[in-house]
Amino acid sequence: MLATHIVITHSWKIPIAELQFKTSRSGGPGGQNVNKLETRVEVLFDLAHSPIIPDHIRQRLLNGLTSQIDSSGILHVVAQDTRSQWKNKQLAIERLADLLKSALIVRKKRIATKPTHTAREVRLRTKKAHSKTKQMRKVSIED
Repeated sequence: MLATHIVITHSWKIPIAELQFKTSRSGGPGGQNVNKLETRVEVLFDLAHSPIIPDHIRQRLLNGLTSQIDSSGILHVVAQDTRSQWKNKQLAIERLADLLKSALIVRKKRIATKPTHTAREVRLRTKKAHSKTKQMRKVSIED
């Protein structure tokens, strides 16, 4: 049984009615099952125009999920792992929820640091050792 909504955060839930499901024939091995049944499930979520998403969250999602969103602002998630359409539907919904949750995480800004004195010394030592190895491989004309 499908749930009535998907929980993204404690204050934000997506109703299943907001999602569209498309089915098609799955690719890959599977014999007659692949040729006859539509087990591949694609979930479509109108991220750009959904009334349940607050504007500040919508902007963060649109910026973070640019590769999965088409030009009209619809998020596409596909599942074709199993031979069951129902299981693929569940997987697609889980992937959608995981994708939205991960896009909402605010990444810490990296602070540029300088290498330590020891790290610099180690790097120079390895460079000298590598150079010495290459010098030893050279064949001199005088030999």
